[in-house]
Amino acid sequence: MKTLYFTVKDIIQITGVTKRALHYYDKTNLLKPTKVEGNGYRFYDQEALGNLQTILLFKEMNFSLKDIAAMMNLSKDEQKEILKEHRSTLVQRKQRLETIIDQLDEYVDGTDIVHLNVFGDSPILSIQEQYDSEAKLVYGDTEKYQEFETNVNQLSAEEQQQTYQQFSVNMEHIFRKLAQHQDQSPASVEVQKYIREWKSCLETFMVCDAEILTCIAEVYVTDRRYAGYFAQFGDEDFLVFLYEAIMVFVKENFKKHGEFNDEPSNEEL
Repeated sequence: MKTLYFTVKDIIQITGVTKRALHYYDKTNLLKPTKVEGNGYRFYDQEALGNLQTILLFKEMNFSLKDIAAMMNLSKDEQKEILKEHRSTLVQRKQRLETIIDQLDEYVDGTDIVHLNVFGDSPILSIQEQYDSEAKLVYGDTEKYQEFETNVNQLSAEEQQQTYQQFSVNMEHIFRKLAQHQDQSPASVEVQKYIREWKSCLETFMVCDAEILTCIAEVYVTDRRYAGYFAQFGDEDFLVFLYEAIMVFVKENFKKHGEFNDEPSNEEL
């Protein structure tokens, strides 16, 4: 029986592969033409076509051309073992992509970046860990940060996670309540009540004085990263409102010498 040969044009029509790809496979010895005529025309027999289809299959399975070249020299059983291992890798990648898609949806829906888990399987630290590292670099030499670090380190890893989660929930509750009273004066009794709750929440980790409260208030309005977080609670004026409310609290509750008066003011009674 006469051997059937396919031209480059035939191969392109059968498989959809490009002429450029065929030339590259020839150049790299991944798939040589079965024969080349004196005029330079390339021809492929049915075995070569089958090999090309296998190459295209492996390529679609996300193998590199280098890996495919090595696999083409293996037996079918050896190829199957590699494919089984590769499947496990693809499943893990699929799960990772599903997580990324879920986190993307949450971010688009307004979830703050600190609550996302997009770096879970990455060497990149989580946003919360990044914030913690940043805080240590910026405030690590201060007495208040050392107090905070001491208190946190007394907790187990599980307790730390639970404490942070509860802290986040409490803070969000307070900010939502404050946003509902944004039409009131920052000095109003109701607003100041929630600022006092905000301070109590902060004191989960450390005693807050005028300096630290003022510092936090200023960071809220100067660090652009907080804009996205606070956008979920109120309009673009909410951060200014929150800053003013905190500063009213500091002014009314700290004496001249910095001593904190934690008793409610006459206006709050």
